[in-house]
Amino acid sequence: MGAKLDDSLATPLAVLARSAWQTVLTAGLCSIALGVLILAWPHQTLRVVGVLFGIYLLVSGILQVIVAFAIHVQTAARVLSFVGGALSIMLGLICFRGFDQSIVLLALWIGFGWLFRGVTLVALAVSEPGMPARGWQMFLGLITVLGGILLVVEPLRSVSALTLLAGWWLLAVGVVEVCIAFSLRGSVRAAEHAI
Repeated sequence: MGAKLDDSLATPLAVLARSAWQTVLTAGLCSIALGVLILAWPHQTLRVVGVLFGIYLLVSGILQVIVAFAIHVQTAARVLSFVGGALSIMLGLICFRGFDQSIVLLALWIGFGWLFRGVTLVALAVSEPGMPARGWQMFLGLITVLGGILLVVEPLRSVSALTLLAGWWLLAVGVVEVCIAFSLRGSVRAAEHAI
């Protein structure tokens, strides 16, 4: 068998499966990098924090919308993934305009975004028993829900507190996404060798 794939794996779904782990790995590495940047400069202005989170939410939302159309899952899971991605995109765009708005509002926007994304991930993991890295997906969803609840229930009052929380959260999410990526890669390789 080796590294060479036979023609039956040249379908669009197989190509997507082979590239999915790379996409998740890239998102994880971006999360880690953003987390490190935020932790390295915790006393930056709300403008920097807003732009960084805006970029992160925009990119993750676009990826989530693409995944909603690219994978074969139940209609409800697809709609939930699309709505979660659209919400992330909207929150990302809001971060680019209202730099003078209070940190409480930014914390609430981010909190609701994390909450919705976490619920989406958990729902996908529960509804799709054959999902690769299902346990990691559920774990990431639960961490995201907890972070969202914390920001919604107790909106943080200072930029440094929000950036420290967000930096650590992004590091945790990035590490979990990297683990998911390598788990997906292992599943794809096992499927390729089974053919």
